[in-house]
Amino acid sequence: MPTAREVPARLLPVPTTVSPQMQKIIGAPISPTWKDFPKTAEDWKAQVDAAATASARALPAMREALAVKLEPLTIDGVKAYALTPAVIPPENRNRLLIHVHGGCYVSNPGESGTGEATMMAGFGRFKVISVDYRMPPDHPYPAALDDAMTVWKAVAKTTDPKNMAIFGSSAGGALTLSMVLRAKLDNVPLPGAIAPGTPMSDLTLAGDSFATNAMVDNVLIAPSTSCDARAALYANGHDLKDPLLSPVYGDMRGFPPTILNSGTRDLLLSNTVRVHRKLRQAGVVAELHVHEGQAHGGWYRDASAPESKEAFEEIARFFDNHLGK
Repeated sequence: MPTAREVPARLLPVPTTVSPQMQKIIGAPISPTWKDFPKTAEDWKAQVDAAATASARALPAMREALAVKLEPLTIDGVKAYALTPAVIPPENRNRLLIHVHGGCYVSNPGESGTGEATMMAGFGRFKVISVDYRMPPDHPYPAALDDAMTVWKAVAKTTDPKNMAIFGSSAGGALTLSMVLRAKLDNVPLPGAIAPGTPMSDLTLAGDSFATNAMVDNVLIAPSTSCDARAALYANGHDLKDPLLSPVYGDMRGFPPTILNSGTRDLLLSNTVRVHRKLRQAGVVAELHVHEGQAHGGWYRDASAPESKEAFEEIARFFDNHLGK
């Protein structure tokens, strides 16, 4: 067995190779309570609700800046939101994107989960439906996947699946991949393309960057902390290697064209890289974009950062190349 390498303690400077907005995100301090997370269902709900309220406050200004309208929906009993840009170009008028939000399967309920969808609608100029799926502690696996699939099956009856894409990051990235695996199992039409960002594709915590980027990522910080505690609530005792929980272990043959995003400081960089290799081994068209200096999901933290606009426009170009019209 090869020996582990000891790495000396060192200071990590904020890179000067990114925008001032991104430097601020990268340089943000790690939360002093990163090891402290709720132990009861009631405490989880209180923490999630407080964070959701804070997140939602910033969204009206973002929608105004990006000229995006939000409308609550219910689709076959599942809550969702439509994000519609003020101008939809002709090539996108028969297209629709389905968004599954992140939050380690427990966080970002309601409107608070629509930030990434808003940026995709605004920068990409697509209509987006963001699924407000049920979450733990009240609704563990497979509730989130069931809700996302309910929405997918419903919209696939009114819009050609080849004209639609599924996207989302973190838990939403894993759900994007799991939706395709589930659609294959259920003989449901697949989307024309997908964009799983920094997906939580392996809940067993296998992968190099769980070690190399521990305490480097100022969002997820380290393995076996808050995000993994939330994922455990979702898994609810199921085998963590089940491909519908850890999609990197699934059969990716026949997947639609896929664009993946991560960052050099992302704790889930290896999760993302391993999915990319699995897709390429299966003969799938797949692009991997690794962003300079960014921790987990850095490209959707600030809509004013040029890196955010660039990332979403890159995804939009990929969708334009692979979706029907």
